[in-house]
Amino acid sequence: MVTDPIADLLTRIRNAHMAKHDKLDVPSSKLKQAVVRILKEESYIKNFKVVDARGKFPVIRVYLKYDAKGKPVINGLTRVSRPGRRVYCRKDDIPKVLNGLGISILTTNRGIMGNRKAVTLGIGGEVLCNVW
Repeated sequence: MVTDPIADLLTRIRNAHMAKHDKLDVPSSKLKQAVVRILKEESYIKNFKVVDARGKFPVIRVYLKYDAKGKPVINGLTRVSRPGRRVYCRKDDIPKVLNGLGISILTTNRGIMGNRKAVTLGIGGEVLCNVW
């Protein structure tokens, strides 16, 4: 049993990039689907889809993205808020990752979104992770 599913998702993506895999499978949940959806919207991954794994629990199949030289598009993933220490931010304190080159993924009262969308809507929330 995994106690922190978001950290598990980020670690699986990090490990798959280091091993130069084209895709990876992750156990599915609504939270993980929302995080992967934001990664796709921000062009950090090619695509994803929810697959029923032969009658078992559904999995999210994530198709990873590499540049022309074969380097991963995602240079870093860090978990900010964890089960032992939650990190919240107000609308004025939403963090910029690498001066705007990366994104923060937040969970707000209006759903899970990237930091740019949260700034335009003027809402804060819990900072899940940073991606660059």
